[in-house]
Amino acid sequence: MKIGILTSGGDCPGLNAVIRGAVLKGDRVYGDEFVGFRYGWRGVVEGDMVPLDRHTVRGLSRQGGTILGSSRTNPFEGEGGGPENIQRMMDVNGIDAMIAIGGEGTLTAARRLVDEGGINVIGVPKTIDNDLAATDYSFGFDTAVEIATEAIDRLRTTAESHQRCMIVEVMGRHVGWIALHSGMAGGAHAILIPERPQSIEQICEWVLHVRDRGRAPVVVVSEGFHLDTMEEAHSHKGLDAFNRPRLGGIGELLAPMIEERTGIESRATVIGHIQRGGVPSAYDRVLATRLGIAAVDAAQTRQWGSMVSLKGTDVEIVSIADATGGLNTVPDYRYDEAAVLFG
Repeated sequence: MKIGILTSGGDCPGLNAVIRGAVLKGDRVYGDEFVGFRYGWRGVVEGDMVPLDRHTVRGLSRQGGTILGSSRTNPFEGEGGGPENIQRMMDVNGIDAMIAIGGEGTLTAARRLVDEGGINVIGVPKTIDNDLAATDYSFGFDTAVEIATEAIDRLRTTAESHQRCMIVEVMGRHVGWIALHSGMAGGAHAILIPERPQSIEQICEWVLHVRDRGRAPVVVVSEGFHLDTMEEAHSHKGLDAFNRPRLGGIGELLAPMIEERTGIESRATVIGHIQRGGVPSAYDRVLATRLGIAAVDAAQTRQWGSMVSLKGTDVEIVSIADATGGLNTVPDYRYDEAAVLFG
């Protein structure tokens, strides 16, 4: 079998480990041949690909980013887009199936290609936000939490030195897993997530309570958080390729509001794409490798339209439709656990 691999959407620590796991398992066990599509779906619609073999993927598990490149191209748009054109490209190049490694947008596109065009696709979940349903955790999340936690630790020292309130904005479009885990690990005095809108009065109450104890408040906020007076998450950067608002800036919005109401000098820091960069953690290297291996196994058994996922400590096969049909949101009990520590 000849299999094409693509990495689409935002880059993520562990992508290269998935590629390595898939190629080594396919080559050694099944005698498969692999190609990599360059820059995600863009490479698919343009037929831009490079060969992948066991020598190409040597040592990749510890390398961040993706050797194939990525983009937010929509595979249904452009001259070479759409199921018929993509199937024609695969036939011309002798490609039997594709492994699509990506998040919500990538896997939604993959599901459409399967449903509307019968394209042979296996999905691998990739999101530092950990927002995909049907998998307990996705690779990249652990690394992002480690990076965010280190940033919180560092910002705490300057907060204490100047008795400032520090607002740390982390990624998390629809869900607050990164904020929850890094905030708890970093000892944040308030954690603000998309699932639980809060009033500015409540946030300021937590901040003042911390100040009254002689501490410098640290607030961790997901980019997708919104106050209870806001109808949607803050966005001022336009739309991405999938017509979703580019989020970011809620920390800068909150800082002057907190300072005005509390009299505490407040500063916002946006960690941003630093959370995506650098080498993956040991946990993410192992998880990504296991998912790559499982994706090749699923291709051998022709489980098209499926996605590999983590359930507990086991890797299982689920439907892409199940993964993209809902979000892996932070449940109330997990947030309530953390809220005991606020203020």
